[in-house]
Amino acid sequence: MGIVAGLDSAPDFTRIVVCDTDTGAVLRQGYAQHPVQSADGGGRPSDVDPQAWLLSLGEAAGGGLLEGVQAIGVSAQANALVPLDAQGNTVRPAMTGGDKRAQVAAADLIDAFGGREAWAQAVGCVPGAAQPVTKLRWMARSEPENAARTAVLLQAHDWLVWQLLGRPVRRTTDRGGASGTGYWAAATGGYRPDLVELALGHQAMLPEVIGPAEAAGTTPEGLLISAGTGETMAAAFGLGIGLGDAVVSLGASGSVMAVHPEALVDQYGMITSLADATGMHLPVVTTLNAVRALRGTAELLGVPDLETLSDLAMKSTPGSHGLVLLPYLEGERTPNLPHTAGTLAGLRRESMKPEHLARAAFEGMLCGLGDALDVLRGRGVEVRRVFLLGPAAELPAVQSAAPALFGAQVVVPQPADYAAIGAARQAAWALGASQGTLDPRTPPVWQGPVAQVLDPGEDLAVGQAVRQQYVSVREQTHPGAFHL
Repeated sequence: MGIVAGLDSAPDFTRIVVCDTDTGAVLRQGYAQHPVQSADGGGRPSDVDPQAWLLSLGEAAGGGLLEGVQAIGVSAQANALVPLDAQGNTVRPAMTGGDKRAQVAAADLIDAFGGREAWAQAVGCVPGAAQPVTKLRWMARSEPENAARTAVLLQAHDWLVWQLLGRPVRRTTDRGGASGTGYWAAATGGYRPDLVELALGHQAMLPEVIGPAEAAGTTPEGLLISAGTGETMAAAFGLGIGLGDAVVSLGASGSVMAVHPEALVDQYGMITSLADATGMHLPVVTTLNAVRALRGTAELLGVPDLETLSDLAMKSTPGSHGLVLLPYLEGERTPNLPHTAGTLAGLRRESMKPEHLARAAFEGMLCGLGDALDVLRGRGVEVRRVFLLGPAAELPAVQSAAPALFGAQVVVPQPADYAAIGAARQAAWALGASQGTLDPRTPPVWQGPVAQVLDPGEDLAVGQAVRQQYVSVREQTHPGAFHL
């Protein structure tokens, strides 16, 4: 009956999709790279002028892309801190990404509040270099004048929504975005101003957290702007995941997240307790090593790319003739072994062949992510389906092994702009709720992604034996390191 738009402001680009309100079918799309910013004047690659996001948005929306659109949802990169002064001007460029400058500040904050468990209990996560609360601590220590001028704290999607609405007095965010700050607790649904003060040295205004189907406001032209959310939450919403679903992302590092009805507090800090874009929760477990283990193995074997490595691995058999790779090449976070190295176990004369090492790399990567899945399962999270994301998800060696190693049906969606689609779905929800045509407690049902569906079938028992072989080596090499 209408059309809505979703925009995703990622670290390097803005993507916009225009969707049918009822079905979610993508009707039009736009794309623009963010302007290249020079790092002169003491700037750093992780320092970004937020105006670049607006310029990119304008370019992506060119050519009448948004004509006829009734509502817009905004998704944006997580953890981008935008500090504003009392007049609403940026105090300094936005600090984005896992800013390495903040690593010392993270350790400092953890100690200042009483350790990892205290943070996990307070806000559902342990500060790392990426979190806004850590960036506040860095700014207070390294740029005290900027810290003193900071009066308002926003994230990227908050700032963009605020700009689209003409910079009103009211500033808003959503549960998903707030849950990644380090000063909002998913378990209680409230801010922890004391942690802002601990990090920044004084209080600051924080955006109002509005409900999943609430509108942030309406532009003078009558365009409804929904709450917006973080990129991770928007992608999960765009994929349409629900209870019983987990998402495994295969990047250089890996992450596992699942929908759950309640926040999970983890005393060991392995679970980051985020909120999703629907009113549910999105516990996340990350690994430091995923595709980097494949790339390292490809270099070691002298093969040119991951496709060739996959072909080589397919010549081996499940269990890699006894070879087990613990892929902790950059240390590891799950289990928490920051200073360890990888381990190759089970070497025998008959296993010393390239195809067996190639297979061990794929099995090691997937078993490491299986460990992350088990952290969630051990806390009562139901996992019936696993959505597998990232270019490596297309590799035959991944697809053949993942269902049996994960012990679940594996869904490999076709590549699409899921964060932008999720933002558009949120816009459709807010529009329908405002018009009285949709229940604010129930999001619109859109068509699911086009995907391959892979079942473990008869391979399940073999896959679980391979997992057990991996677990045995892990326990022998790092006894007691893994907490379930």
